[in-house]
Amino acid sequence: MIHPTAIVDPKAELADDVEVGPSAIIEAGATIGPRSRILAHAVIKSCVRMGADNEIGYGAIIGADPQDLSFKKETKSEVVIGEGNTIREYVTIHRGAVAESQTIVGDHNYLMVGVHLGHNVHLRNRIIITNNCLLAGYVEVQDRVVLGGGSVFHQFIRIGALAMVRGGSRISKNIPPYLMAYESNLVSGLNAVGLRRAGMSMEIRMEIKRAFRLIYRSGLNVTEALQTARQKTWSSEAMSFFDFIDQSKKRGICNGRFRGSVAIEEEEE
Repeated sequence: MIHPTAIVDPKAELADDVEVGPSAIIEAGATIGPRSRILAHAVIKSCVRMGADNEIGYGAIIGADPQDLSFKKETKSEVVIGEGNTIREYVTIHRGAVAESQTIVGDHNYLMVGVHLGHNVHLRNRIIITNNCLLAGYVEVQDRVVLGGGSVFHQFIRIGALAMVRGGSRISKNIPPYLMAYESNLVSGLNAVGLRRAGMSMEIRMEIKRAFRLIYRSGLNVTEALQTARQKTWSSEAMSFFDFIDQSKKRGICNGRFRGSVAIEEEEE
């Protein structure tokens, strides 16, 4: 299962059925779980811990040092990857920038060609990141997000569950859950298709729409809208939307853009 031209340090820990392709490099201390495939010319650094059923594409580099001028090479940090991830050609994932910290990739994520995850990024589960997306340090991406090709993301931002970002976007503020983001820190409305595909009922989707309108179309500022929201009882899905926004005061959230008095999201349903 290990190609004769691959370089696998004897101190690396590989499950018996791991496949390693031509000229791949796996350093001492790396851990790779069962049924994983490391394709040709990929590099797995010593700080990487990886679960089962992962595929690392041609030329990918996992666990390189962060691009942080204050970083010291003797710093002990990690890249931790869960299970069932597909990491395609030339993806780069950097290890944590401070001692004992981690860059984390959860389970069943799909990272397409040329994606970059900076130090201390945290991806949760079932995320799709399209070609050539660049995520700076400490970006957090919640479950089932889709990021369009060529988009770039500022350090320390958060992207809420089931959000979707149009290709070529430039994001430096938080994107609340369930929304469609585009261009530079703008949202156009709900990710209606994504909510349906996630199995949310019509009732829950309509309540999320009401929550969206309260934040973006009521004429209230964010603080006032959140105070108004607390006067009602909401589902857990809608509350996660409000809680995310409440926790975004430092970075701020993306702005809405409308045509006249009609939100773009209403035209999709």
